[in-house]
Amino acid sequence: MGSPALRFAKYEGLGNDFIVVDGEDCPPLSPDDARALCDRRFGVGADGVLVVSGTRSDEARMRVMNADGSVPEMCGNGLRCAALHVARARGATKVELPFATDAGPRPCVVDDTDGAGLVTIDMGIVTVGETRDVHALGEAWTVTLADAGNPHAIVHGEVPRERHVAVGAALSTHSVFPRGTNVELVRFGERALDLVVFERGVGLTLACGTGACATVAVGCRAGKLAYGEEISVRLPGGTLFVTVETDGRATMRGPARRVFEGEVRGWRANPR
Repeated sequence: MGSPALRFAKYEGLGNDFIVVDGEDCPPLSPDDARALCDRRFGVGADGVLVVSGTRSDEARMRVMNADGSVPEMCGNGLRCAALHVARARGATKVELPFATDAGPRPCVVDDTDGAGLVTIDMGIVTVGETRDVHALGEAWTVTLADAGNPHAIVHGEVPRERHVAVGAALSTHSVFPRGTNVELVRFGERALDLVVFERGVGLTLACGTGACATVAVGCRAGKLAYGEEISVRLPGGTLFVTVETDGRATMRGPARRVFEGEVRGWRANPR
């Protein structure tokens, strides 16, 4: 017998796209299920699946599964999409939503006036770690480590565009990072930066919210950016606005958009 139909909504946050399913209705998903749903040729297609609870209850929660079936601790762009999904399900235009994630609580403020879909998130404390050299592809890459609820490695110096995939893949799965890491390729400017992120378990994406926060925190620590100032983080999919305070607390502001809703049958990788 095939799997029952699964209702979903497709969302994107600056091109980082997600399949959103209701955690109160959806059966448990396996890594194979996530891979099948996210497959861009044979599935719905997405960077990840968001299992979101709270559309019919007071407690909002998000669990993320990457396109490769792995489970990251946190996803900033995904949380903006999840928050907008819950707000619209509750019929709220402006609302504060306390959200639970695997990285801890992340309070969200949704402003959906005239369908704007703007979400501001208290991303918690970003911890900036050591700077070290990582040997890969026959070179030594200097990176600064940061934790924004999930791991990041911000690469020092500019990396040519044609090498983004190779460098990102080599560093993301390097043996010095037992859990893997997200990799940030950055160019700092005046109150702004240009950023490309190779996401752990996904690959190059058009945007990464936690990566934006981690990179701004590293820039502030290095004196390239100022604490307490809103920084424009220019990503391939658009711009996020990030502020990091002296204690490391980060706030991220940016859009989310519901693309379409649908129903998929025969979606389980291994029907039970």
